[in-house]
Amino acid sequence: TRQANRSCLATTRTMGTPLAEAVPPPKSLGRQVACEFFGTMFLVATIIGSGMMGDNLSPDDGVALLGNTLATWGILYVLITALGPISGAHFNPVVSACCFLKREMGFPKLVVFSVFQVGGGVVGAYVAHAMFMKRNGEFDGKDRDSDGEFFAEFVATVGLLSTIFGFVKARADVAMGVGLYITAGYWYTSSTSFANPAVTIARSFTDTFAGISPKSFRGYFLGQLLGLIFALPATEWLFFDRDPLTALLTLLRRGAGPAPAKQADTTGDDAPIDDDGDDLPEDDVRTPAAVIVSAG
Repeated sequence: TRQANRSCLATTRTMGTPLAEAVPPPKSLGRQVACEFFGTMFLVATIIGSGMMGDNLSPDDGVALLGNTLATWGILYVLITALGPISGAHFNPVVSACCFLKREMGFPKLVVFSVFQVGGGVVGAYVAHAMFMKRNGEFDGKDRDSDGEFFAEFVATVGLLSTIFGFVKARADVAMGVGLYITAGYWYTSSTSFANPAVTIARSFTDTFAGISPKSFRGYFLGQLLGLIFALPATEWLFFDRDPLTALLTLLRRGAGPAPAKQADTTGDDAPIDDDGDDLPEDDVRTPAAVIVSAG
């Protein structure tokens, strides 16, 4: 039998739905990559497009941010719910990296996912510009390089990953949880809660309300990286009952480790994909999707 990419392919479901009914067999790698590309594309198009719409409708940045927030919440819920059963609906290299460190996907797949997430995000910026007849090729986004925004990205990333893994463990609706968290993050963080390297890069391709200057990448990427380093072992200890040392070893891909998964063989184009022979623990709740960005 072939082994599947279990955890990171499983995704959201409604409260009370049995896990066995909610998680279909993993799809082909091509379908998974397509979901990551188009999901990130629609996410970024929504963020930038709703920002431009808000600017067009009101001179008040607060009104524009509110519209931006509601649109992002809506698209996150739709994308994670619809595409999660296929790819896990990460749309975010930080989330994919967590799956890699938890030994739920191999390194080649991490690279492929990340490349297509970034590519999809950049295409999403161009799609938004085309819809609003905005010239492309403008890289004069907002400067977001204060120490407060760097720290805000650390906090936002910790909060995002805690939301994802907490909702996974609780077997709750992850799509709703992520959407609600990002809605709050738009308003409680000074960075408007990007927490996503792919979206950070993509939003440098616009000079609109949601844009970011490439000069601000360093602080945002560092905050997101430190957030991952803190949040992953913390959530392993808090939600999954790992001892502190085992939780910390997750950062070296040497944590508790998976056990053989019990899954029937499948055939055809939708057959499961084996990245590196790793399997989930039998009691693993399966890591879902998560994405994240924000407005500017």
